[in-house]
Amino acid sequence: MNQTGLHTLDYLVFFLYLAIIGGYGYWIYKKKTNKSNTASGFFLAEGSLTYWAIGASLIASNISAEHFIGMSGSGFAIGLAISSYEWMAAAALIVVAVFFLPVYLKNKIYTMPQFLRQRYNPVVATTMAVFWLLLYIFVNLTSIIYLGALALEVTAGINFNVAVVALALFAILITIGGMKVIGYTDVVQVIVLIIGGLITTYLALDLVAKEFGKPDILSAFGTLKTQADTHFHMILKQDNPYYKDLPGLTVIIGAMWINNLNYWGCNQYIIQRTLGADLETARKGILFAAFLKLLVPLIVVIPGIAAFVLHQNGMFQQEMVDAAGTVKPDHAYPVLLNLLPMGLKGVAFAALTAAIVASLAGKANSISTIFTLDIYKLYIKPGASEKHLIRVGRLAVWVSMLIAVLIAPQLKVLEQAYQFIQEYSSFITPGVFAIFFFGMFWKRATSAAALTTALLTIPLSTAFKFWLPEIPFLNRMGIAFLILSAVMVIISLTSKTKNNQGQIEIEMPSFNLSRSFIVGATIICGILAALYTAFW
Repeated sequence: MNQTGLHTLDYLVFFLYLAIIGGYGYWIYKKKTNKSNTASGFFLAEGSLTYWAIGASLIASNISAEHFIGMSGSGFAIGLAISSYEWMAAAALIVVAVFFLPVYLKNKIYTMPQFLRQRYNPVVATTMAVFWLLLYIFVNLTSIIYLGALALEVTAGINFNVAVVALALFAILITIGGMKVIGYTDVVQVIVLIIGGLITTYLALDLVAKEFGKPDILSAFGTLKTQADTHFHMILKQDNPYYKDLPGLTVIIGAMWINNLNYWGCNQYIIQRTLGADLETARKGILFAAFLKLLVPLIVVIPGIAAFVLHQNGMFQQEMVDAAGTVKPDHAYPVLLNLLPMGLKGVAFAALTAAIVASLAGKANSISTIFTLDIYKLYIKPGASEKHLIRVGRLAVWVSMLIAVLIAPQLKVLEQAYQFIQEYSSFITPGVFAIFFFGMFWKRATSAAALTTALLTIPLSTAFKFWLPEIPFLNRMGIAFLILSAVMVIISLTSKTKNNQGQIEIEMPSFNLSRSFIVGATIICGILAALYTAFW
């Protein structure tokens, strides 16, 4: 029943997708060449992205193989509870739009290290820039390439190493066109990945319906709840074997907020899409992204749960295990893709590739931006021309991809790559969020406090990881944040410096929210309340 590989029609559909993305990207690049010749145009697409392009780019950059493969695998192993990363992100996006964006845009912030440099000092900014580069290259970029190559190997029978190189090259071709090309091609990527994702979800539910003699996919959803009741609880109890990954109420009133607010509000990779727009456009883009986040569990988590139910009922007994006979949750989504009929498999394959490439391109662009504007321009060649900076930015893309390509194969030892990404990203999250939070909303926060917090965050998180491994990593992150916040407050209060806000205007500007934004945000909050009530 499981047929690995693509048929001729699948290849035609897939190459049609490649042609559309490539052609559209080239057209965008040529349409506004004058802006692409400036550093701000290349790295930020300043003033040229519409709200729907911003929203789509946020989601396309966020959703990748770590979702289609990693989160689907967590759906197989854990269940719907993993959706908290997506649904709580929708709420966090609203907070970012209301409180964070006005500070960035009023102060003309284009990179996160720039904010730290203007708010604190260059040492804090450079320290965090190095941390971000290490995280983006050695955790994020490598894991995305690894999961993407794994998916291509299991789904299309492509050699893993060949897939690693091909994905990296495809992403580079998009990235070197600049943020404008990334932003607008991401719109097409999102359309493709949503359509392909929904097709796979339909297939998974249809398989469940046929396996259990149900008349349609709606009744199949009820069957999933019956057959895997433990997979439909958003708030896990302590006796759940995966409580260490999603510790109960922490996901709605605890450190999940720190995780999401840091990711969506203090992360160059994400917030960069909004920094070249005006406040109203940026807020609309973020709200659009929040609505799209509500859909993500439908296209990645539900198929994982369906694969679990089918596996428990005797299907995929060979496909879901590795050479050692161990069940690999991350095989769930690729296994389902192999069951799609000709043509549709090509669409789903294109959707998966779109998610991988868009995320790789966005991550590489942010690596390039931070290295070029916050390190190279400031410390290596301060007088560099605009064209020279663009060349350096493109070279940074190539180098970072090369590093990721060399490291990615080493991640084959992972069971659930999504949890790996979340846990090791959280090593710097507590310190980063404390520095930004107090830097934005408290005038007394000092440079000495910020630098101490930056230097402590990785050692403190590492100590918790190895000395207190029994504590769930989200709770460890929350505890680390509280400790580092105390450090920020104590050092700042004992400082003799009175004016600590640097060049950042941290008086909050007027929050005149549009009626449409208020209505949209209210709808999102209502949907979230209903979801958590229904699946508590």
